[in-house]
Amino acid sequence: MIDVDVDVIVVGGGPTGLMLAAELRLHDVRVVVLERDLEPTPVVRSLGLHVRSIEVMDQRGLLERFLEHGKRYPVGAGFFAGITKPAPALDTAHPYVLGIPQTLTDRLLYEHAVDVGAEIRRGCELVGLSQTEGDDGVDGGADGGVTAELADGTRLRSRYLVGCDGGRSTVRKLLGVGFPGESARVETLIGEMQVDVEAETVAAVVAEVRETHRGFGLGPLGDGAYRVVVPAEGVAEDRTVPPTLDEVRQQLRTYAGTDFGVHSPRWLSRFGDATRQAERYRTGRVLLAGDAAHIHPPVGGQGLNLGIQDAFNLGWKLAAEVRGRAPADLLDSYHAERHPVAADVLDNTRAQMLLLSAEPGPRSVRRLLSELMDFEDVNRHLIEKITAIGVHYDLGEGHELLGRRLRDVPLKQGRLYERMRTGRGLLLDRTGGLSTAGWADRVDHVVDDGREVSQLAVPAVLLRPDGYVAWAGSDQWELLDRLAKWFGPEVP
Repeated sequence: MIDVDVDVIVVGGGPTGLMLAAELRLHDVRVVVLERDLEPTPVVRSLGLHVRSIEVMDQRGLLERFLEHGKRYPVGAGFFAGITKPAPALDTAHPYVLGIPQTLTDRLLYEHAVDVGAEIRRGCELVGLSQTEGDDGVDGGADGGVTAELADGTRLRSRYLVGCDGGRSTVRKLLGVGFPGESARVETLIGEMQVDVEAETVAAVVAEVRETHRGFGLGPLGDGAYRVVVPAEGVAEDRTVPPTLDEVRQQLRTYAGTDFGVHSPRWLSRFGDATRQAERYRTGRVLLAGDAAHIHPPVGGQGLNLGIQDAFNLGWKLAAEVRGRAPADLLDSYHAERHPVAADVLDNTRAQMLLLSAEPGPRSVRRLLSELMDFEDVNRHLIEKITAIGVHYDLGEGHELLGRRLRDVPLKQGRLYERMRTGRGLLLDRTGGLSTAGWADRVDHVVDDGREVSQLAVPAVLLRPDGYVAWAGSDQWELLDRLAKWFGPEVP
């Protein structure tokens, strides 16, 4: 049976897939999300949002929902390899980490995707896919597309398909895309459970163990429940099989001399330190995002954030391709921009894992790095890596702002990020003499010569829908060239 056609199939209903679906719907793209699991997972792998992801939520009008359920923490509290330093000054209106469990992030993004019209289908497992070329090749022609085959025999057709289905991605495997890197050498057990020991005692024991084993921890959740993290004895052959409570108890006794009387687990899971990245993020009409494109150790809490930012970069580009308004190579710029970003995250997590080692050599390097982080520029550089506000896309020669995201600034009417919630491009113009007339259906023109905007020290900036600067200056002809490059041909 062949199901109804859609523009884009998103495989995987986690944060990356849901964010991508919502971004596509902002541009009236017909999208369906296929999620294998019938029910949302109770497993909490991510504990919060970093600065750039917080900015993303603000740019789409979602931040207030997240703030209602989360807790703000200062930036710099053990960010890089657990080294605690005072927070440096950061170029953002949101200089904090938002503590919020992934289960809540999933729920809020699910509600947002549904609100904007995405269709979410649970219990749908992808088992096969094929691509067909249109008259102009894979990238063109109305007849080109992707057919997805589901486990129940249903076939669903679309123009494009995006695999957001995690580190063991079925989409990536069906494409035959290489996933080079390192296998897990260290494994960690994790879960939420009740603890029958006084909170003061737990805190004292944990502090002592973490002097030498920083991969150990028990964090209170309230009502006697704790989030327990403890190194495993070895690496399991199949990490999809959760550990038993007895395994967790044994490892707690091994590292702390007590199992803290843990009982009644809400859930148990395990994760490793495997580090891998897909060789390419695009194969014809099929793309990869989030953990399907890259996996790495969880140090620094970057995984979920990296996936959300992949979706934010890809959504408007794929929508332009579907709507027939994409300039040449726009969709290929997704791989060109995001692959290096993930490669840098893989590198910094490798470094952090070494710095967390209890061996004398890594501990010496850790002490040295801690000294270097007393220099504010070093501290800021490392924190900008973790929070992703230091991301710089190579968009060619030009102003120093080119290829960087712009922080939120007050305008005479509202704020910059409030004006970006439609998912369109935006020209922030201090001169009042520029024009985006031929792109009025894709780019908003905001004239504002206020004091806060003037601190940008540039007459005007053209922002892509993901908030990155595509052009800065005052020359109308240069602006026209950049508008065509990023938003397609002029419409009279």
